[in-house]
Amino acid sequence: MNAQPVVVITEDDEVMRELVVNVLQGIDATVIPMESSQESLDFIENNEVAVVVTDLRMPRIDGMKVLDFARQKNPLTQVILMTGHATVESAVQSLKAGAFDYICKPFENVELRHTVERALSHWNLSRENMRLREENKVFAEGDVIIGRSAAMDEVHRLIDAAAAYDCSVLITGESGTGKELVARQIHLKSPRRDNSFVAINCAAIPEQIIESELFGYQKGAFTGAERAKPGLFETANGGTIFLDEVNNASLSLQAKLLRVLQDATFYRLGDTEPRHVNVRVLAATNRDVPGLIAQETFREDLYYRLRVIEIHIPALRDRRDDVPLLANYFISKYAKRFNKPVDGMSTQVLGALMRHDWPGNVRELENVIQRALILCQGKVIDEGVLPPEISRGTELSVRAIDHMQPQTLEEVEVYFIRKTLRETNGDRALCAEILGIDKSTLWRKIKRYSIEE
Repeated sequence: MNAQPVVVITEDDEVMRELVVNVLQGIDATVIPMESSQESLDFIENNEVAVVVTDLRMPRIDGMKVLDFARQKNPLTQVILMTGHATVESAVQSLKAGAFDYICKPFENVELRHTVERALSHWNLSRENMRLREENKVFAEGDVIIGRSAAMDEVHRLIDAAAAYDCSVLITGESGTGKELVARQIHLKSPRRDNSFVAINCAAIPEQIIESELFGYQKGAFTGAERAKPGLFETANGGTIFLDEVNNASLSLQAKLLRVLQDATFYRLGDTEPRHVNVRVLAATNRDVPGLIAQETFREDLYYRLRVIEIHIPALRDRRDDVPLLANYFISKYAKRFNKPVDGMSTQVLGALMRHDWPGNVRELENVIQRALILCQGKVIDEGVLPPEISRGTELSVRAIDHMQPQTLEEVEVYFIRKTLRETNGDRALCAEILGIDKSTLWRKIKRYSIEE
């Protein structure tokens, strides 16, 4: 098996064949020239081929037959057709048959090279998509934290550290990043795993009710309290309580939470005797708590009591490498739940998901996949079932170019490379993926144009 992807050149004209090989020198692939279509078919039959560049008109077996054979052998193989007899009809016919692109002779060397590099990038992305689809088959439908980016590796490390010690943890991050999921993982990995995990959203319950929910009340404590009721702290005794959006707790409630953290005691409403409880407290917030402390809406002493360990969950736009894995996981999860025979997404959909900024984070991605599965009519999700704000991403990017002042091709390249590197925080692999070029090509352009990252 080749360490590099393989590009097969099928061209019966020796001069043209050598020209194509010379143009493709230095690309991140092994280039193999073939002088007949039969040779190509024999090679494709027995080897994994990433890209086939083939002449359209050849004796006995033409380029369309090479295209059909290559795509039947491996649907991931990208085929580029070349011809000196181009017509609109032939171009449309080849693209409908599954060709990646269509090049007219004589061609510009840069055009051919760029087309092959785009095809290689498309092949790599499709291959990764298929690998992730297979990998997700091992996931159970239960709650798991999906992510293998460096940022999520740090989250997993802190979860393991926090689980081993019975201390308070403050989990921070934007809405939709999975803060409750992290809290559950800490509980499940801790010695308290066999006891209760109780979660409450401090923003979802009115202030006049939340204290009785947390601490309980005695009979007659207020109108309607016909019998005593234990609160969530008592329910969670021996286990873990998770206070989501703790920044919404009133100052009065914060004082009572501080008492529980300090000496593990609290009072039911209407009671004069303190109650003792053995509960681990995990809390989460999507706000800047030091800023709230400065505004005197959050107690500084409570902040430091909660923040023995802080785990920050990065926004999805800051860990785009995890988008394919998450998307395939949700496809697998909801295809089973909705009983739909959908087993993946097109490469175009994956590219659109990678480009989106995900202001709603993982929750937004999960909802997008659910919507796509509901609307999907085939076995693979295509762009037609994506929300407009995601499917229009590519179109809007192209329109933006139309409003630029006339510039040289080099200036346009430098602009978009710099812009994409900035938006991906210098991640060259992701930058190359978004730009549709190979990593080695991106590296050469950065060096050639002296682009500072």
